[in-house]
Amino acid sequence: MTENLFSFEQGPIRPPNEARSLLLRFTRNCPWNQCLFCPVYKNRKFSLRTVDEIKKDIQTARDMADDIKAVSWKLGFSGAINDQVISHILNISGHSQGYQSIAAWLYYGTGSCFLQDADNLVMKTRDLVEVLKYLREKFPEITRVTTYSRSRTVVRKSVDSLKQIREAGLDRIHIGLESGYDPVLKLIKKGVTSAQHIEAGQKVIQAGMELSEYIMPGLGGQEMWKEHAVETAMVLNRINPHFIRLRSLRVPKKVPLYEKVKDGTFTMQTDDMLADEILLFIETLEGITSTITSDHIMNLLEEVSGRLPEDKEKMLDVIRKYQELPESDRLIYRVGRLGGAYRSTDDLTRDPATYEKVKSLLQDIQAKEGIHGVEKFITDMVDRYV
Repeated sequence: MTENLFSFEQGPIRPPNEARSLLLRFTRNCPWNQCLFCPVYKNRKFSLRTVDEIKKDIQTARDMADDIKAVSWKLGFSGAINDQVISHILNISGHSQGYQSIAAWLYYGTGSCFLQDADNLVMKTRDLVEVLKYLREKFPEITRVTTYSRSRTVVRKSVDSLKQIREAGLDRIHIGLESGYDPVLKLIKKGVTSAQHIEAGQKVIQAGMELSEYIMPGLGGQEMWKEHAVETAMVLNRINPHFIRLRSLRVPKKVPLYEKVKDGTFTMQTDDMLADEILLFIETLEGITSTITSDHIMNLLEEVSGRLPEDKEKMLDVIRKYQELPESDRLIYRVGRLGGAYRSTDDLTRDPATYEKVKSLLQDIQAKEGIHGVEKFITDMVDRYV
């Protein structure tokens, strides 16, 4: 196979937990594309892909996977995709990005597949069912298929339609809930209400699919943070999703919400304020069995992770431990966390060398530019991840 002459489409993003998944693009960009906090699909037109286009991409991916396994056989590894096979592939010029991504997927052996872009349930049910069945036929080794969707789209599907989609092979839906407080949803132009969030979430679960809901600490700003925290938790209490994923708000200049920050109509929460907000949010979660994850570098406290209700106090203790640190240590931790050196507040004492290095860096910045210079330094670090 002349793999360098073949390619298949892949979109710009996927959830962090899908980093080692097979990525296939079923729709292009976002059909809503108005959320003020999102930089991803701006100035890009949404379009549906035809069933034939999607099937062609699936077949191309299959051909590439078979070709990579054939390389393994030629090298004497009986089809296994190991370090030697990957090294061989990467050292040969001409391989497309798609070919390399298939090789990486086979190497990691996750068996998972993520369907891009932002809202694949906007496809007609019969079309989505057809391509899902084709995907499962061509890739019998796939163990999990997931996708993004929007609550507003899901509520337009009947439970029966969602069950058909589940039976065709879709296992999990990721939904950006962001907030359960209607004034916040209106402010950020989410295009959905808290009631629709609840209805959509309940439908997904009733259809037998796993549900992953993303919430965004900080999205209420300093003006509505308490209502945002409490009402979001109350909505999730009504849904009981399988996963609740935290994505703290960050507002670089490239996102539309920055204009509201600039004109003073939206005031960002500080990291310390976000800790208070997340504490209140978790305290308000009651009567559900969701797994909470904080699996993104933008989140200050990665250890706020566990299953409800049994891990609730453990997660609250993680936040309280950060809050009890001296102000200077909180600052050092924030920089170390965003720089990738820290994953826990315990790392402050585990690694004295890094602690002293970060402390010295902050002292230098503060001596030259004051505390505002330190905060700007932290903001610039954060913006790299948005």
